[in-house]
Amino acid sequence: MTKVESFELDHTKVKAPYVRKAASTTGKKGDAVTKFDLRFTQPNEVFISTAAIHTLEHLLAGYMREEMEGIIDISPMGCRTGFYMICWGEPESRNVAKSLRNSLEKIMETSEVPAARIESCGNYKDHSLPEAKECAAFVLMDMIDSW
Repeated sequence: MTKVESFELDHTKVKAPYVRKAASTTGKKGDAVTKFDLRFTQPNEVFISTAAIHTLEHLLAGYMREEMEGIIDISPMGCRTGFYMICWGEPESRNVAKSLRNSLEKIMETSEVPAARIESCGNYKDHSLPEAKECAAFVLMDMIDSW
């Protein structure tokens, strides 16, 4: 099997929450693409519920794009401890962390989950805004000084 960066990361040595530049590559036409690990909870200890991570995915999709340009995708990790963000270029981790902090603060003020309708979501019933806010508050509280 080809090496996968996230499989090489020693999950017993990381201290979540954090923002980490996981990988960067340059395409055949010279375009740089970077992957960030937006880790919300400690691996193998705390997991985000499927409803909360689904809601966070919907909210971060819009709020992170309001905060920074060039985002290609933000996807939840299968282990439910955070998200991967793929973007054009090579932004600094501290700038991504600032954008994430601003987005999480917006989540704390949100009253509705965008696109949580049968027409625009493949599992529209599986959302929890209260749990998403609880997760956002946890990350904001624990990471604010390290950013």
